[in-house]
Amino acid sequence: MAPLLEINNLTIGFPNATPVRDLSFSVAVAETLAIVGESGSGKSLTALALMRLLPKSARIVTGQVLLSGDDLIALPEMEMRRRRGRDIAMIFQEPMTSLNPVLTVGRQIGEVLRLHRGLSKAQALREAAELLDLVRIPNPDRCLDDHPHRLSGGMRQRVMIAMAVACRPKLLIADEPTTALDVTIQAQVLELLDRLRRELSLSLLLITHDLGLVGQWADRVVVMYAGRKVEEAPPDALFARPLHPYTRGLLAASPRLHDRLHYRQGRLSEIAGSIASALNERGCPFAPRCPDRRALCRTQFPDEQIASEGRRVACHVALTTETQDRIHDVAVGL
Repeated sequence: MAPLLEINNLTIGFPNATPVRDLSFSVAVAETLAIVGESGSGKSLTALALMRLLPKSARIVTGQVLLSGDDLIALPEMEMRRRRGRDIAMIFQEPMTSLNPVLTVGRQIGEVLRLHRGLSKAQALREAAELLDLVRIPNPDRCLDDHPHRLSGGMRQRVMIAMAVACRPKLLIADEPTTALDVTIQAQVLELLDRLRRELSLSLLLITHDLGLVGQWADRVVVMYAGRKVEEAPPDALFARPLHPYTRGLLAASPRLHDRLHYRQGRLSEIAGSIASALNERGCPFAPRCPDRRALCRTQFPDEQIASEGRRVACHVALTTETQDRIHDVAVGL
């Protein structure tokens, strides 16, 4: 089956920087793909590019974004406006800044329904109440008349989800949807997204820096660093045997409950340096921080290699015998 979303060699540029370079990946129908990486990796910028909502100073330099075979980048702006919300929708990081504070919840959800589905005001309000019920908001009819500031963070996030799925989009982008929520509410929001994915047969692009969420909810994982894809794999394979040094560093820096590794028992591992070191790097952007780097890493970006079925890695040394032995030792430690 052809993928629902296919991104080919996407490059995003600002006047003095290129924060995303030659990014390629795909999302299958009804699949959850997670994109992980530290802040500054280009995750959210990629999501905004898919929606054609980049800042005015940014532009898509090269690449294709194919949704059901249609190149979203090549569409006229008026046609893209019709596609947003109907075919592709996004849940933004912070609902309090994404929802309009002076409009009621019912009016904001109803606007989506009236614009894209041509419903009357009364029909839109009835449908909005059904959507709030779908996302498990108690007393949905009363919630329609509430303003966003009267709702809790978890409730506001559910309202955002209701707006995003109002027109049954093919692809739903969730940009760190559990930011600033407590652990219990995080689990409820992710269970909701997964239920909607199954019930509505939509594809989910989950952007996060929380590897625990990835292991529980994703079907595949793309690891990004400094605007590049460095590794792609199913979650179980990624956690059991990470290939790229950056992926190993991310996993080593995460608490592991099964080993009782916690900040109270000792310091977590850290990746030396910062992502800013990649700014003027000619070769692999991770080379300045990489414990396995070689001379070639500083001058030439590695080609993407197929490590096994469903696994890809962009690294000069990840698939060498010497590094594989080290990966094995690290995996045993994990």
